[in-house]
Amino acid sequence: MSEQYEVRGTNLVRKIKEILREGNVRRLTIRNEEGKELIEVPLALGVVGTLLLPAWAAIGAIAALVTNCTIVVERQTDDEDQEHGGDSGDDTGEPRGSATSG
Repeated sequence: MSEQYEVRGTNLVRKIKEILREGNVRRLTIRNEEGKELIEVPLALGVVGTLLLPAWAAIGAIAALVTNCTIVVERQTDDEDQEHGGDSGDDTGEPRGSATSG
């Protein structure tokens, strides 16, 4: 399952942090206005903090250089998660909201 968000470069880091807090993110791809892939960051559940520092530095640099970009979010689906024996990474029991562009 993938989602796309159109964002201004100045809001790129904020939006990515928001997406990561939602959970279940398997991969992030950032594309420029022409659709060219600028960076792809594969993520695993539980990978946070210092392991992502190089990616955060690159994302910050991209945010400074682009006017508008698209974030493509590939999420782990419940079916894929069950195949791998894990849970969705969300212990709240609350349903997830639908994706909106912003």
